[in-house]
Amino acid sequence: MGVLLSTLYSLWGKEEQKVIIVGLDNAGKTTILYQYLLSEVVVTSPTIGSNVEEVTYKNMHFVMWDIGGQDSLRASWTTYYTGAKALILVIDSTDRERLALAKEELYRMLAHEDLQGAHVLVFANKQDLKGAMSSAEISKEFNLTSIKDHSWHIQSCCGLTGEGLYEGLEWLTSKTSKG
Repeated sequence: MGVLLSTLYSLWGKEEQKVIIVGLDNAGKTTILYQYLLSEVVVTSPTIGSNVEEVTYKNMHFVMWDIGGQDSLRASWTTYYTGAKALILVIDSTDRERLALAKEELYRMLAHEDLQGAHVLVFANKQDLKGAMSSAEISKEFNLTSIKDHSWHIQSCCGLTGEGLYEGLEWLTSKTSKG
């Protein structure tokens, strides 16, 4: 009976999933959020606190929380974790100097009890810029293959053009629709 109801619900209803979008400041989190929402680039300023928007893709309804990435705000990220089904980590692929810091933040989040079982989508953003690291380079630097207790995916993207964003969302949809 439960399978029948969930099948009927998936045909007519939209499942709601909480997603948090995090990353260091200037990684492109807000640009990506509004590319999903409006399919266009919006002028942004550093996020103080968070932006929250509802994004529908296929039969999924995502409530996306874009959380400010400045050093002073990262300590408050944990207040957003409760109920999150997925974590999108946005990496500035040109910011080699802070890659180790971004990695440290990722592993700190993965260890948090409220994110147990959350799916992890890593966006290697700013691929349009000269000197951008590939997703393979970032994956190696982050040692993503060592992550065994979370499903994860890394996707090259460009928040300004939208390239790669829907491939990442496709992966996320396939994971969150399974529970």
